[in-house]
Amino acid sequence: MRKLPPLAAIRAFEAAARHLNYTRAGEELGLTQAAVSYQIRNLEQRVGAPLFMRNGRMMELTATGRALVPRISQAFEAMEGAFAAIGEEEGSVLAIACFQTFATKILAPRLGAFQLAHPEIAVRLVVGDDFVDLESGGCDVAIRLSRDVPKGLEVHELAPLAIAPLACPDFLASNAHLAKADAGTGAAIDEALRISAGNALWQEWDAAHCVDRAERMTARGLEFDSQVLDGAAALGGNGVAMLAPLLFAREIADGSLVQIGEKPVYPDSTFRLIYPEVRRHSAKVRAFRDWMRAEMKFLTG
Repeated sequence: MRKLPPLAAIRAFEAAARHLNYTRAGEELGLTQAAVSYQIRNLEQRVGAPLFMRNGRMMELTATGRALVPRISQAFEAMEGAFAAIGEEEGSVLAIACFQTFATKILAPRLGAFQLAHPEIAVRLVVGDDFVDLESGGCDVAIRLSRDVPKGLEVHELAPLAIAPLACPDFLASNAHLAKADAGTGAAIDEALRISAGNALWQEWDAAHCVDRAERMTARGLEFDSQVLDGAAALGGNGVAMLAPLLFAREIADGSLVQIGEKPVYPDSTFRLIYPEVRRHSAKVRAFRDWMRAEMKFLTG
């Protein structure tokens, strides 16, 4: 354990030594002249020697005070340098934690525009489906898809999750029954045609269409652990994938994926931008927050 005098006393001494005046030192520190005098007496008691003496109406440092001043000044300069370096690094790199599909389909194609708008900010994208502990400081912000609003964090809702079955035109052509008006119901999409049939999103879809999935379980085919892989499999003609149309808007627009049925299902989940409350005034976080919200507003119309 470090046996240092109170920092308030050290700050008062350093300011008084520069000004050789308690009143001016107090003005700099936001203290009264009496408070500065009290802090310096406290420090003198810890040092065991006087630090200032009066010469008429003027104040001077004692020999002990003169010996102490350069060492304390160097210590303050070292601390200022350390905090300045951290602040410069903190302000120049933005670390974003994001799950794979959103990172691949939304962020990666667009982050170049954010970088051009904010050339002073370098972006580091941390991709993974595990939740990152933002309190540890490993990442500045995170984009998550969740049902619950995390406590103790700043939260900005970006868009509700909507899901729908998507397949490529060639697959639909070879499975013409999927084009029928009632194909949007879960019962019309046999499990043998489903990509990642065990995915929770298929369960959400079946529940919304009152399909008893337990009675229709068959041997499963392709199983993946992310929507981006499900989507790639659907693009390759391997079946029907249950996807978020928001994340595959480009493929839907160019016709490489076609939505089966007209109405999506809205599970109780939301895309959210979150970050620790302590970062709410960070310039880089505010810049990304405003940009991300504008991008999502544009994407969702």
